[in-house]
Amino acid sequence: MVAPDQRRRSVDLYDLIVPSSRVLTVPNLITLVRLACLPVFLWLLFSVEDRAGAAWLLGALGATDWVDGWVARRFDQQSSFGAIFDPSVDRGLFIVAVLAILIDQSMPPWLALAILIREISVALVMVVATAFGMQRFAVSVWGKRYTFLLMFAVPLMLLAADDGRGANSVKIGAWLFAIPGITLSYLTAIAYIPKIRHNLRVGRKTRRG
Repeated sequence: MVAPDQRRRSVDLYDLIVPSSRVLTVPNLITLVRLACLPVFLWLLFSVEDRAGAAWLLGALGATDWVDGWVARRFDQQSSFGAIFDPSVDRGLFIVAVLAILIDQSMPPWLALAILIREISVALVMVVATAFGMQRFAVSVWGKRYTFLLMFAVPLMLLAADDGRGANSVKIGAWLFAIPGITLSYLTAIAYIPKIRHNLRVGRKTRRG
């Protein structure tokens, strides 16, 4: 039998989520607006060929990523749908943006591929583990930090490729975000392995009743 204090430590460690079943909430609407900006980003990058405009829009989407989460916590609008919808949209936006910038040749291919392989692999593992009964868990603090770093590195790479004024300085700034960002991304992916195993056991036990 697991001691109460050990059970509390387990919950604290894995930050299990118990949100409500609401769907129409302000945070979910904010996430939906961010998703609606994706076609605008692609239009700016490929149709208008405005790298600077696309970079600023992508940077704004990354900078406002915390807004929906803050609103959800501040005004008690957390929801089961939002807990899935928000990170799914975040990952989808990020993958599409990196893929688009790779096609545009505004980022070193090895860096873009490293980001894509990590993001797609983690997403697939999460989907499969959830299908096998894994209980969901919140993104770790380090996971949020690597996302923050890369969400600034990627648009800066795009902005530097625009060859505007100060492009070299922008490129240096991009690498200052990119190097620790990509390193943290793989370290957090490794750290998720014991979390997935733990929550898979918890989820299966819960289903068995």
